[in-house]
Amino acid sequence: MLEQDKLPHGFALLLCISLGSLLSGIAVSEIPLGSKLSVGESTSWVSSNGDFAIGFYNFPDQPKQFSVGIRFNSKSVPVNKQTVVWVAGGDVTVGNNSYFQLQENGELVLFDALQGEEVWTSKTSQLSVALAVLRDDGNLVLLNENRDVIWQSFDSPTDTLLPGQRLSTFRTLRAASQNYVSSLYSLYMNVSGQLQLKWESSIIYWSAGRPSHSNLSAVLTSDGSLQLVAPNLERFWSVFGEDHNDTVRFRFLRLDVDGNLRLYSWMEVSQTWRSVWQAVENQCNVFATCDQQGICAFNASGSHVCTCPFHHAVQSNSKCLVSSQHDCKPGSIMVEHANMFLYGIYPVHDFISRTSLDKCKSMCLSDPSCTAVTFTNDGSAKCRMMKTQYVSGYSDPSLSATSFVKRCSDPLAADPIFPLKSPPQAHKEPYNICIPCLVGAASGTIFVFIVIQLGMGFYLYKRKNNYRRLASLAHSRPGSKCLIMLSFTEIKELTGNFNDQIGPKMFKGALPDKQPVAVKELEGTIEARKFRAAVSKVGSIYHKGLAKLEGYCCEFNHRYLVYEYAENGSLEKYIENPTLAERLTWRKRMDISINVGRAIFYLHTECREFLCHGNLECENVVLDENFEAKVKEFGLGMLYGEASSRRASAQKDVEDFGKMVLTLVSGFKEVKDVLDWAYKEWMEGHPENVVDKRLKNEVDAEELECALRITFWCLQADERVKPSMGEVVKVLEGTLPADPPPPPFSCLISAREVEDTSESGSEV
Repeated sequence: MLEQDKLPHGFALLLCISLGSLLSGIAVSEIPLGSKLSVGESTSWVSSNGDFAIGFYNFPDQPKQFSVGIRFNSKSVPVNKQTVVWVAGGDVTVGNNSYFQLQENGELVLFDALQGEEVWTSKTSQLSVALAVLRDDGNLVLLNENRDVIWQSFDSPTDTLLPGQRLSTFRTLRAASQNYVSSLYSLYMNVSGQLQLKWESSIIYWSAGRPSHSNLSAVLTSDGSLQLVAPNLERFWSVFGEDHNDTVRFRFLRLDVDGNLRLYSWMEVSQTWRSVWQAVENQCNVFATCDQQGICAFNASGSHVCTCPFHHAVQSNSKCLVSSQHDCKPGSIMVEHANMFLYGIYPVHDFISRTSLDKCKSMCLSDPSCTAVTFTNDGSAKCRMMKTQYVSGYSDPSLSATSFVKRCSDPLAADPIFPLKSPPQAHKEPYNICIPCLVGAASGTIFVFIVIQLGMGFYLYKRKNNYRRLASLAHSRPGSKCLIMLSFTEIKELTGNFNDQIGPKMFKGALPDKQPVAVKELEGTIEARKFRAAVSKVGSIYHKGLAKLEGYCCEFNHRYLVYEYAENGSLEKYIENPTLAERLTWRKRMDISINVGRAIFYLHTECREFLCHGNLECENVVLDENFEAKVKEFGLGMLYGEASSRRASAQKDVEDFGKMVLTLVSGFKEVKDVLDWAYKEWMEGHPENVVDKRLKNEVDAEELECALRITFWCLQADERVKPSMGEVVKVLEGTLPADPPPPPFSCLISAREVEDTSESGSEV
């Protein structure tokens, strides 16, 4: 296996810590209460053997953002190879003049001077902590007077396991963030005793162990093996690194940013960290390893690279998308890619059937919504059909798979024009009346007249039904930038003259291929140019948590939007209807919260331009046939000239999201009436009283605590302390802790009192 001469970003540090902090660490076996580390000071807490240290660090691309982490500190490891193995709060960063302190009450606190608040704590203020110790194995522990462990960093890993550290059931390692975006890769220990590598939370691309044992933990041993063990240390599964049982001083297991799990050993001779084992031997088998940058393949040196075979679809933003299949007047063709396996991402659910290669190819060609297919000819005869532009995969000469990607056939430059033949020379013959000729001429005239009439009728019919072809075409392309523009007459036909109302100014319709759609009526006074610009922007956005905009109507004083249809309707009706509310289990409510949060986070950070929702409420969240949540009517604030700052609009979405989560938890639609009561119940230690009484005894206490905490933070009156949507999602996912929030309306009341006082003064 190759040595890791160049470590990926976020892999090691390659810390931009000041050299002073590395050279002047405080070697203490015990860390007393009140001890403090500050950004800019040359101090750190060091284990008694000097192998590990904890202190502030940052990365070259984030010169003014700092994190607190535990790193290797041995003199035998060069400064630029002293890898970080644990970070307080995961991805939490702070600014200059911030500090990390073991307070007198026994709580570890990371304080951000820029925000003026604690951004992470160990939540141990009530546990009688007497001191802290950074142990020789790299574990930071808090102890009481009896030297019992109250809290330890080994129980809250980030992306790394050290020898002796356990990853127990429901614990997760998450790969480091890139470009301020949380990684979608995680390592999870499930309740059935399986260790799983996941993309997002649904795609499992590697697993270890058999799903027949419970209460197992993954543990890295000092001799270089990864094992699944029971509480009694009985071993059920193990894998060994190349240097197993060799004399190696330092090892660690890390989930790298590329989604692969690797075991690293420190090579004293070469002074490098070397990968001695990795979970997925072929990096191209890591799901979405190229994400939107193309297809994974290996170059001559054996390194994996991402290439884009869809040359006609290369974008300036480096995304590699399959053709959006605009109006292909000449028709579509299937481009063959031998030895290539493709799969869809965003969404990831491909349609798989068993058939022949020719049938697989023709199925895609005849399906307007199909963008690509892969036929695996390894004996399984599986046809994988994709219906999204976001396609990834891998290519290798030994791969027994053939893929076909649909694209428009090359158009003709002009219709062919055939030269007319010269008329034959007239014969000079006597003038005679030809009765058969007259009959033939009359018959021909009548025939031509009938043909013209039929042609005109066919033309009018085609013109009337042209929108059906366009609607079907537009519907065939997830994420298509080609929105279908409909007339008001066509909207009426599509909805059956607005016969099926499914919500306020919302009607159900159907495309010719029976695919249902939802049609939303808007105010007819919206300026046409502004309306078209807004729907063009919204229509180019695609995310599995967002309801796709299929088309629109902008004719005279008619303004309509055509969305994909969600089978189970709006979330609002499930909250209001006692019978339907029973279908919203606690698990589904939390999944809805996370999915909606991810969708809003996508709007805020992943779109080409920042976009806020502006009106996030239960009415604008719909549920598909699998009860997966989709957010609709996003970005419509642009239609009404809402001019607000980026931060203000983002914080409005955060506040609305907090209200929605409280509604899902409590069952009350009007949260302003229950917010103070809910906060009071939570403060008094009775969060279960806030839970919707229609829920049975299925509530997860830890999830409830996280949901209420982040809700109260979202509803803070002071917008400066509200979290970002990225932080909100991490808390709900369980990857980021949330501090106890202050009363949500305390700042608002004070502000109102000041405003009232100033108004009274002005009147006097």
